[in-house]
Amino acid sequence: MTETIAYFTQLPFWELIAVASALAYVVLAAKENIWCWPAALISTVIYTVIFYDVYLWMESLLQVYYFAMAIYGWYCWYYINNRRQKTLHIQSWSISLHVKAIALLSIISIGVGWLMATFTPTHFPYLDSATTVFSVFTTYLVAKKVLENWLYWIVINAVSVYLYLEKDLEPTAALLVLYFFMAIYGYMQWRAKFKQRKRNEVLTETSTAQP
Repeated sequence: MTETIAYFTQLPFWELIAVASALAYVVLAAKENIWCWPAALISTVIYTVIFYDVYLWMESLLQVYYFAMAIYGWYCWYYINNRRQKTLHIQSWSISLHVKAIALLSIISIGVGWLMATFTPTHFPYLDSATTVFSVFTTYLVAKKVLENWLYWIVINAVSVYLYLEKDLEPTAALLVLYFFMAIYGYMQWRAKFKQRKRNEVLTETSTAQP
């Protein structure tokens, strides 16, 4: 335990900030707190540089997308909740829709992986491309509050741990291990809220239908 604490206290300053802000993002997102998006903005800027420096170029490009989506997600959550005076509720997509999305994303991942393997010096091109492509889609699901986004993150985080360990980014790998378990927590939290809202809607419809 002492060695672990010593290791994290000796982290490069900017990577430590990136880890802390990224962790804050997941915690706040699980709680549906809009301040998750500013935390995401901080971590994405730093990780864009870090991943580019270690030749995980698709991961670096992904951070640029995350930055844009953090602004978009912040806009969606704020605009709908405040400007439209209604709540952006958690929603759930059908299994068939997810199957179609996974099939399409898998094809895109293979294509992008081939391009990266053929024309760039990036490492782990297919895994790097797959985590990037699926993360692009999953971040959109977060902005739209789609319940199943957490299930995607569970798989993406597990694969990403391997990538980061191979590139000697131990702090980020440790963060992704935390992400894995927090994605499970986030799914349970959102699922409970989703079910509760559905129950409330049924009760409201029932009470309204009664004479």
